[in-house]
Amino acid sequence: MQRRRFLNHVAGAGGVGAAVIAAPAIAQSNPTVRWRMSTSWPKSLDSIYGSVEELCKRVADLTENKFEIRPFPGGEIVPPAQNMDAVSNGTVECNHVLSTFHIGKNTALAFDTGLSFGLNARQHNAWVNYGGGLPMLRALYKKYGIVNHICGNVGVQMGGWFRSPIKSVKDLQGLKMRIGGIGGMVLSKLGAIPQQIAPSDIYPSLEKGAIDAAEWIGPYDDLKLGLNKVAPYYYAPGWFEGSASITTMVNEKAWEALPPAYKAAFEAACGEQTMRMLARYDAANPDALKRLVAGGAKVSLFPRDVMDAAYKASQELWTELSAKNPDFAAIYPKWKQYQQDQADWFRVAEATLDGYTFNAVARRPR
Repeated sequence: MQRRRFLNHVAGAGGVGAAVIAAPAIAQSNPTVRWRMSTSWPKSLDSIYGSVEELCKRVADLTENKFEIRPFPGGEIVPPAQNMDAVSNGTVECNHVLSTFHIGKNTALAFDTGLSFGLNARQHNAWVNYGGGLPMLRALYKKYGIVNHICGNVGVQMGGWFRSPIKSVKDLQGLKMRIGGIGGMVLSKLGAIPQQIAPSDIYPSLEKGAIDAAEWIGPYDDLKLGLNKVAPYYYAPGWFEGSASITTMVNEKAWEALPPAYKAAFEAACGEQTMRMLARYDAANPDALKRLVAGGAKVSLFPRDVMDAAYKASQELWTELSAKNPDFAAIYPKWKQYQQDQADWFRVAEATLDGYTFNAVARRPR
């Protein structure tokens, strides 16, 4: 009996010793990796840039600080317009951007962010993850030596700030508006003059009258930029991006060099931020909108003829881009059918319930 106890004790002690020895060995098997992440965002925008910082911290936490990503505000490493090139050529390992900022390189990149009158945030995530979107986007990005990951979404945006009211589509003629991506291309078909302006330059451009209008994101971020002080007319909805999905582009060689556990950590962190960013905006926008209205913002819906003209111009643009760009043409038919299927379903339950509930809530005593 005593001999058996002694052997069991030795075996137990040996197990503890093995664990003590094995733990450092496992830790040492994972290399230390240091990446840099360029972004398009000023640090003052704690919603988006805060999500960047959370993503990087989460990756470090999941890898016991062996895989560290250092984020940089827009312009600190490269100008925001060069974020895609910086990843493609290996200047940085990854970035954090709205892909439509880079449609000058390839208009099909718009599918990664969202098209005007396109999928909403939930539908976009469904398309990417379960509707065949990811393989098509991955094939597109591979041409540039990039692996893309969804890492956030701001949801439906507001339609922008205007120095003068928009009463009809005629008021868009000659309008100089800060708007990028697909939305700018659509507005140009309606006679407006889209301008590419960095976030930090939007306020002074409006204040000086260099532009007549500007869109940014929505109430929470717009309040931070103080746009209501220089352009009081605030319009909805942001038809130009039904879903403003955020992407981190990763250099393909850097991605393939990562251990599987680090890839899993990065993907998990991106998935968390896709949910958390949207939730953060949904939580923050209602109060911010109240504060903007209290500060003098005049909130209105775009006139119906503006919405109809923008929708028609959008559909015409998809046909034009498909004719010019094989990459756009390869994705658009499948995306279009997916949107049709989603619209058929959401119209049955989601839109019906939302429409009734929102109206009922608006009527009830406060």
